[in-house]
Amino acid sequence: MARRVSMADVAEAAGVSGQTVSRVVNDSPRVDPATRARVEAAMARLGYRPHRAARALRTGRTQTVGLVASTLATVGNSRMLQAVADAAAARGYALVVVTLGAADPDIASAFERLHDQGVDGAIVLNEATDLVRDAATPADFALVVVDSAADDRFGVVVTDHVGGAHAATAHLLGLGHATVHHVAGPEGSFAAAERERGWREALAAAGAEASAPLRGDWSAASGHAAGLALPADATAVFAANDQMALGLLRALADEGRAAPSVSVVGFDDVADAADYRPPLTTVRQDFDRLGERAIELLIGRIDGARDDAAYEAVGAQLVVRESTARPAK
Repeated sequence: MARRVSMADVAEAAGVSGQTVSRVVNDSPRVDPATRARVEAAMARLGYRPHRAARALRTGRTQTVGLVASTLATVGNSRMLQAVADAAAARGYALVVVTLGAADPDIASAFERLHDQGVDGAIVLNEATDLVRDAATPADFALVVVDSAADDRFGVVVTDHVGGAHAATAHLLGLGHATVHHVAGPEGSFAAAERERGWREALAAAGAEASAPLRGDWSAASGHAAGLALPADATAVFAANDQMALGLLRALADEGRAAPSVSVVGFDDVADAADYRPPLTTVRQDFDRLGERAIELLIGRIDGARDDAAYEAVGAQLVVRESTARPAK
């Protein structure tokens, strides 16, 4: 078995002291940039990896963060998991994932379990964020939530759901549709409520009538059911996510009015959205940016910077494809 590369090996290769290598490993500001670059180059060349357990004994931190979600079955949550995992790895942090269920029936027990495992802090995703407000958290446990109203107790990173939904609705109105129907996400979802708000605000700004939303549960099946319940005179629909838009597209095709004879816009820009039939106009969430900012904000709070950038909104971009068109005359 090959011998593990030590700090002494790195120090010799970089021509510095062991203490300097230790400072670089522990991200100390007391190292000039040129020396830091030389040490990091030696680490990469030798394949040096800091010993996590030893580091935890020195610093009181495990370099491990948690992620809590109600489910990982939704596309948005699974993409956020990947983005957070990538961002954590890039910063040298390990990730522990907890989904609420039999082992952790409530979010407070999930926090306690993560805390007992020595996790330094956690990110809470989407639907689970609504549970944080009434939950007890360990006093020394840093917390960041994705998609929530601002709260002094934890950091918040959100997509600009309102702006994205407004842009989607305004796009359809700009094509000449008299109004836009909405397939909304589930009750109690922050993202669903914000996207519905953006839809309503765009309609109000244009003086267009808002009908009662058809409500789904983020699944394609619920989008299909909503499509079957869509009024016969509907010419444009904004669906609160791409999966529901997919089901909606099938329902419209089954009824002989396939998009873009009825224009459809989704939200998320999932990997397959460009390959829907027709390719889906949608609002792109920047999941990579959300994951990066959530990790950066969490590490800042772990390090004690609790007042630094406590809230950040990440922009969402309208992507126009073939599922939208001017209404038929």
